[in-house]
Amino acid sequence: MKLVPGVLAVVLLVSACDERTAEVRDAREEESAAPGDRADPAPPPVEEENADAPPAKPAVVSLVPEEGMGKWVSIDFGGEGEVQWENGVLHLGEGAELTGARWDGPLPEVPYEVRFEARKTLGDDFFCGLTVPVQGPETCVTLIVGGWGGGVVGISSIDGYDASENESTDYRAFEQDRWYAIRFRVTETALAVWIDDEEVIKVETEGKKLGLRPGAIDLCAPFGIATWQTRSEIRGLEWHRLP
Repeated sequence: MKLVPGVLAVVLLVSACDERTAEVRDAREEESAAPGDRADPAPPPVEEENADAPPAKPAVVSLVPEEGMGKWVSIDFGGEGEVQWENGVLHLGEGAELTGARWDGPLPEVPYEVRFEARKTLGDDFFCGLTVPVQGPETCVTLIVGGWGGGVVGISSIDGYDASENESTDYRAFEQDRWYAIRFRVTETALAVWIDDEEVIKVETEGKKLGLRPGAIDLCAPFGIATWQTRSEIRGLEWHRLP
């Protein structure tokens, strides 16, 4: 049977509509299918953790032992006072000269900041002599608080001069039995100290020779704290890693 052109066009159009209707019906049936009847989309790729990567270092490291002396050791200066940690407070007894303790745990890496509180309970000389590394454990300095009769704050040593005679030297009165908040910041290019949130020392260190004052204080290196003929207490001792 021959179809005239007009009839043929109608037949082709009806056939195309039927096919489109079937496609739409199939799509609707697929959308209305139960969740269990549809294949779940593939999950995104999961990045594998690097098992060999070292754990992140903590931003704050407490130096207060949980019991006993922890990683602290009393320093044998000869004639030193009693040294002990008790209830989170480091007690440094009055000695004939130096009394102190050294930290034998991991050391801070530059840049960092040491924070703590200190007070003198007896005596008239420095109640805080904090020795810290500044260019690795081989190069250290000591922050002196209350030295030379009780009123000097400074850093020993800079270009061979100790805390009482270099650009870091500051003078202030310290009361007995009063806690002072102290921060000592060490960076690659500077040393800075705050007492009760007041900046008292800011020294640029590029091109300068840093080191310890000659004498027994080097037994505190690379990280330790000492007093001179003075009884004192230290609490809240910790260091903070800086960006």
